[in-house]
Amino acid sequence: MVDLNVSESISSAGNWIAKNEGLLIQYAVNIVAAILILIVGSIIARLISNGVARLMRARGIDETVNHFLAAMLRYAILAFTFIAVLGRLGVQTTSVIAVMGAAGLAVGLALQGSLSNFAAGVLIVAFRPFKAGEFVQVGAVSGTVDNVQIFSTTLRTPDNKTIIVPNGKIISSEIINYSREPSRRVDITVGVGYNADIDQVKSVLGAVVEADPRIMKSKDITIRLNEMAPSSLNFVVRVWTKNSDYWSVYFDLMENFKKTLDANNIGIPFPQMDVHLHTIAKNTVSSD
Repeated sequence: MVDLNVSESISSAGNWIAKNEGLLIQYAVNIVAAILILIVGSIIARLISNGVARLMRARGIDETVNHFLAAMLRYAILAFTFIAVLGRLGVQTTSVIAVMGAAGLAVGLALQGSLSNFAAGVLIVAFRPFKAGEFVQVGAVSGTVDNVQIFSTTLRTPDNKTIIVPNGKIISSEIINYSREPSRRVDITVGVGYNADIDQVKSVLGAVVEADPRIMKSKDITIRLNEMAPSSLNFVVRVWTKNSDYWSVYFDLMENFKKTLDANNIGIPFPQMDVHLHTIAKNTVSSD
């Protein structure tokens, strides 16, 4: 009895396959075509994204814009590929788009922070407050910009740490770009003793500044007494140099100021306090 039922089932299945052979072939072709579309679409998305990135790089477009637009183009092509795959499988794409829109709204409400980071990334690319290779300070963190991604920006600190900052936080914080301008002013405060001659100190500091060829002599040079502090006369030195020479000029000036002041017997004081001791005579009361 069991063998008879199995035979009937196989016979029924064979008859159904024979009747629907054309439909099965069509479904198989659609599935294979959908897989091919997905593979080809993924390859095309990668090739076009990389090609556009190379083209923008050859045209000298900033790397931040380069990475961002290339990623956006790749995801857009993948989205169209996914819709084409569903259409090939017989799914009504209009309904899918409507469902995806509703799902996108729900996801958007749930991921407001991520969407704000995405919008902030678009604003960063559009207004370009910084670009790759520039040293910036964003809020409490600072570093060299590596790249701007869709949701975050990567900074590299001078001691080679990687900082990933959400784009929304960047837009809502103040941005200090130290690399945008070709020149930068070096500000140094030099303290000397109260017994120093003001004109001599200005002459000594000026000689050090004049001897440094990296300092821009065409821009204003300021060497003035800035403060009469409790323990010292503080002179401010302000000079201009190339942005790339900023720290080397700063450190060299500090060292040369100290050496030159010592050579001219101009003391650099340290905080001190004068303590005055008063002796109070003790009254002795004698009793009869």
